[in-house]
Formats: sequence, C-alpha cells, structure tokens
Amino acid sequence: MQSCWFGDVDKGTCSPFTGDAAAYARRVREIRASTDVIVPVDWHQAVACGVCHDRAEYLALLQKVCIAGSEQTVKDQYASKDVELLQMVRTLDEMDTVINLLSERVADWYQIRHPAFSRKYRRTPANVLVRSVSERSRESRGGGALGKVATGITSLADTRTALAKEVSARACEVMPNTSALIGGLVAARLLSQAGGLKELSRLPASAIQVLGARTALFAHIRTKAPAPKHGIIFQHRRVHNAPREVRGKVSRVLAGKLAIAARLDYYRGCLDPAFIEDAQARIDRTGAGPEDDQV
Repeated sequence: MQSCWFGDVDKGTCSPFTGDAAAYARRVREIRASTDVIVPVDWHQAVACGVCHDRAEYLALLQKVCIAGSEQTVKDQYASKDVELLQMVRTLDEMDTVINLLSERVADWYQIRHPAFSRKYRRTPANVLVRSVSERSRESRGGGALGKVATGITSLADTRTALAKEVSARACEVMPNTSALIGGLVAARLLSQAGGLKELSRLPASAIQVLGARTALFAHIRTKAPAPKHGIIFQHRRVHNAPREVRGKVSRVLAGKLAIAARLDYYRGCLDPAFIEDAQARIDRTGAGPEDDQV
C-alpha cells in the first residue's frame, strides 16, 4: 500500500483522506516512507481518488496544505519554552551595549562642558557620572540636553536591571538544573550563545566550556595563541574565584556538569536535586585542590 498525502493507494484502489488543510498537513507529517524506493506522487491518482477534478485543483489544494503545514511548524517553533527567554537575554545584551556607548558619550560631553574635570584623575566610572548628571538636572529642573540624555540613560539602566531580574527568574523555570549550577543570568547567556535549549543540550562539554570565547578561539586557530580555557562560564564564582593553576580544570568539570544539566532540562524539564548536590560537591573538590580529571 502506498500512502500519499491525499489518501492510501492499494492495488489500484484509492481510499481518500478527508479533512481540512490542517488535517492534511498533520497527515503529511505523520506519513513515513522507506527511502529505498520512492514513488513520485501523480496528480492523476488524486483525481482517481476523488480528491480533486483536475491538475489545477490538485495544485491549489496542495498549496493550501503546504501553507497550513508551514504555519503549524512556525507555531510549534514559537511555542517552545525557551524562545521568549532567548529574546529576553538578547535584548538585555543589546541594552548593555547601548547603555555603555551612551554613557561614554555623555562622559565625553560632560568633559567638554567642564574642562577642569578629569575622569582619568578622579577615576569616575561613566555610569556613576551619568547618574550624577541626571540627579543634578532633576534638582535644577532642566539641565539642558545633556541632563535629558543622562536622565534617559538612567531610566534605561533601571529598566535593564528589572529585565535582568526577569531573565534570571525565567531561566530558573526554563533551565532549572543549569540555573541551579551557575545562576539564572549566566545560564540564560549560555542559552543565547548556543541558540536555544535544544542546541545547548546537544553541545559537548568542550564546546560549552568555551561558549562566548569566539574571538580568543579564532585567535588560537589563526595565530597559535594560547587556547581559551573558559568563556561565559568565567562569570560564575566557582571559576573566577578558583586559583589560576586549577581554573582550567574547574572550567572543564563545570562544563561537563553543565552538559548533563542541559540535557536534563531539555528532556525532563524539572530540577534534579541529587544531581545538583553531587555536581556542586565535585566542582568544589576540583577548585579546592588537585584531583583526577574525571567528570
């Protein structure tokens, strides 16, 4: 028996499939055929089945089925629990870039207005200066264009802080095991670099270890510079607080546990306290002193 999108053909007889375009699309996704022998679908079979009357009607129906299938695929893709988190963390990163650039611009602008001020001498961070200019503009009920820009940056920074808290909370829901190991914000950044939870769960530990260190990795490939030992996971306290001589080993062990945690998050979607306790103990032992390289 040959199963086609419009029905089943068996020994010259055809049993038509009935339903709307969405039902036809679901049937297309459920049909499984052997790749050894592929029989092209002939529109004459659909006519014989009673699904359509001519080739034009066949193509019109097939078009509706393809569109319905595409719409369902897009809907399924956006229904994934990590899609919104992915957009949230990427928005957060863009906001960081914008805030840093605008803060530096306001600092340079402030120096022009106050030549006696020297950031190098006073070592005033740009974000502190921007907030100070914003507060002064509010006190003086104006402050000109500089004060308005500084106030806008301050408001954007407050929004960024609120978004960071939301990203961390959402990551704990979407990636409970990964977030328990390295924190929600760092886990979300790993998700962003990988492109999604499914993609992260398929990465080996060695790739997770250097996620976010693309520049250093390509420099190692091109110029034979030292290979990077860590990427985004350096933000985690267990890595950046570890002694320099064991930092690479801690990164490797942490990446190995993260690879397991990502798989647990994708396939189970719930926290595994026993795994988290064992993983944290293993990472702590590695950071405390020499140990075997087994993950």
